[in-house]
Parts: sequence; structure tokens; C-alpha cells
Amino acid sequence: MELATTLTSQTVQNVVRQVGINANYWYAVGWATRLKPGSIMPVIIWQQAIAVYRDESGQLHALEDVCPHKGVALHLGKVQGCNLACAYHGWEFNPQGNCVGIPYLPKEQKLPRAQTRCYPIQEKYNLIWVFPGDPSLAANSEPPHIAEFDKPGWFMVPVSAKIQAHFTICNENSMDVFHGFLHQKLQGWFDPVLINLRETDTSVFTQYKVSYKGRMAKFLGLSERADQVTTLPVSIEYRYPHFYSFLQGISTLYLMRLPIGLTETHSIAFFFFKIRLPQLILRLLQPLLQLILQRFVLLRFLAQDIEMVESEQRTISANPQRRFVEINPAIIAVQRLAIQQYEQYMQKFSQQQNNRNTNLEKSIS
Repeated sequence: MELATTLTSQTVQNVVRQVGINANYWYAVGWATRLKPGSIMPVIIWQQAIAVYRDESGQLHALEDVCPHKGVALHLGKVQGCNLACAYHGWEFNPQGNCVGIPYLPKEQKLPRAQTRCYPIQEKYNLIWVFPGDPSLAANSEPPHIAEFDKPGWFMVPVSAKIQAHFTICNENSMDVFHGFLHQKLQGWFDPVLINLRETDTSVFTQYKVSYKGRMAKFLGLSERADQVTTLPVSIEYRYPHFYSFLQGISTLYLMRLPIGLTETHSIAFFFFKIRLPQLILRLLQPLLQLILQRFVLLRFLAQDIEMVESEQRTISANPQRRFVEINPAIIAVQRLAIQQYEQYMQKFSQQQNNRNTNLEKSIS
């Protein structure tokens, strides 16, 4: 549905800073190459603690990070073959979450019916993805498609961040092109104009006209000279729960959002650039160029953004009832989508719980 692009005053719904996630999506929880065989990685996806481990054969598994015996975190334990053993008493759980061994019990003795939840997990784009919602829906869902990954002609720079703010605050920062004022000393963009805004049940699409100038604009091929002003359209789409941004064949951004809790969010981003250098030279310079773009460009922009959103979170935490005003309709649309997705998930979750309770009552009677 097409929405008006007029900048008009609207009151922000405070409830948006309390919403949870729709768990029926894939969430990126870390870099795949950093988890070696026999290693365990603790992760949190919206208040769900999960122990992700790679077994001795290299396969990934994800279990609820709680031993059903004493409640000890399973990520403190050790990998044994394809199973995960709790550090406390050595209770061993298979990838399906079933207890398959207790070291101090005789082999002929029956094991207790102890079980911890298992989660769908996969490895894609050098990322580990976990599906924290209804496991029966995982097969019909996929992580976002990253067309430029390993594609010739694109130079990729990965960036990750931990932010002490609710994920909706982070989302609004990603959708908000009007904050170029913040980055003016870094030769950011200026004179943005919202020219297109659409929404569906699962996405918000925006398009802005944005002007660029400076040495960075010239390096990225946005202009022929550093003192030349170039105005281009930039597209940003919130494909719940992640982001996608495109700048006219010059650069593409994929931003994978990982909500942790009410005041903490992690993000993993892939920046793709069209850099005007021969491919052979680009491959030789790749490690150095990645480091330069990360440290001296992208992380500097990111540090400024993090400072702002964390300041926003501190104000909200100190006074949750304080009212705020927004004039960008794209921000209101992003807030609306976050609320709708959470409400839809909670409705399905409640229905599932009711069905389980009904079935349990029937079995008892």
C-alpha cells in the first residue's frame, strides 16, 4: 500500500519500546567460522538463552541453554561426539534435546525423561542462523537472500555491533535518512527528501533522494570530483526482521538484526561496494581495504549512531511515560510493523498454548 510522504507531526506510541519479536523468523546469531568443532557459543534471542554448538563432525546444533536437572547453563559444558554434556553432573543431551546419558548411573538403569528444547539451526553466508519460534514453520522460511555474497564485482565489508537499546530504536535509526546532520563531519549525506513510501504486512519500503559530496563520495564513485555535489536515490526496506538498502549500483547493505532484550540489540551487517579497481588488485588489497573501510569509515559512522540511540534509550528508561513527536511517516510505518508482527506472533502462540492445554485435558479425561 502506498503511503503519503509528507512530513507531518505524529505522536510516537510508547508501547513500541516494550514490544517483543515475532520469533517465527531466522535470526543471525554469530559468525560461522568462529565456532570451531567441539565449541559452544551462548546466544540470546529476545530473552531466550540458547546454547549453540558445533559437534565433533562439524554439524551445528542449538539447545535451550538450561539443563533440566539443576538449571545450569549448558554452554558451560562440553561437546561429546554430537552431544552436549552439562558441566555440573555430566548429564548428556543429544541434538534433539533428549537426555541420553548420566555418567554415574549404571548402563542398564533407565534414564529420566529429562529434555531441553532444541531449535532449528543452519549455516549460510558465513553466519549461524537460529529459528526461535515454532519449529514446524522453519522449513517454510529462509534467511534473507544476499545476492551479492561471493558475487564478482562486489567488495564486501562485514561489520558487527552491540547496542544498548531496544531493537525498535535501532530500526528507526536504520530507516531514518534525515539524520545525515549527525554525520556531516564524516562527509555524510545531506538534503534528503522522502519520495516514496510503501508498506505490506511484512515490510516497509522507502526511497529518498540524497546528496553527497567529498573525498569519500569520489572514492565510492558517486561523483567525479570531491567538490562536486551528486544527488541519487537511495532505497531502504525493512523486511521484517532485517534491513536492506540499495544505492543505485554503488553500494548495498544487508543488516541482520538480533534483538536480545528490552535494552540490548546486536547487529551484523554486510556492506557491498562497487570499487573502481581491477579485480586482481582488489583481491590483493582485500584484507587491507576491508580493515580501512571498517575502522576509518563504517565504524566511525556506526559509533555516532550508537551514541544517539543509546542516549535515546537512557531517556526512555528513565521516564517510560514521556511523550515524543515524529514527523517522518517512514518511522511511524516501521513502528507500526514491529507492533503488528509482535501481536500476530503472540496471537498464534496463545492459540497454540490453548490447543496444547485442550489436548492435555482430553488425554487426562
